[in-house]
Amino acid sequence: MRSVTYSMNVSLDGYIVGPDGNFAWTAPDEETFRSWTDEIRQVGAHLLGRRLYETMLYWETADQDPSLDDSMLEWAAIWKPLPKVVFSTTLSAVQGNARLASGGLAEEIERLRAEPGEGDIAIGGATLAAEAAALGLINEYRARAYPVLVGGGIPFFPQRERRVDLELVETHTFSSRVVYLRYRVAS
Repeated sequence: MRSVTYSMNVSLDGYIVGPDGNFAWTAPDEETFRSWTDEIRQVGAHLLGRRLYETMLYWETADQDPSLDDSMLEWAAIWKPLPKVVFSTTLSAVQGNARLASGGLAEEIERLRAEPGEGDIAIGGATLAAEAAALGLINEYRARAYPVLVGGGIPFFPQRERRVDLELVETHTFSSRVVYLRYRVAS
């Protein structure tokens, strides 16, 4: 069965976006960006909330940006054809290889798991991840912890009163002092 993963950059105090909506502190260096590229290669479908979808729209046409280096062009070449499901109550249409979710989150994940295909089902965005976590649908949590305290904002971990035991699968410290943590939900 395809795993459902939740992977985001996070401040050391637990936020994916600061109180002012800024996440410029997550700009990756080359090594960290390479790790994102390696991770996205393992994804077969990506579920996104509206805000993250709109942020990632740039990559649908990034291959036309002459200022991009080879690593960014490689990311764009992987991201653009990747099937995406967007959860939004305000969008009426989406672009690229994306579709608006026609059902609830659990139904969409069930549908994707039933379809032929390989690769993880990735969830992007804290709000969508919170819903998936509340339903017990996340198999792995992956965080790139940045050495910064932003003091508030949108938290990485869902604020639910539900205990989830995790097993450490992998860790890596990048030269930029960003620490990658990969946890599997304990059975």
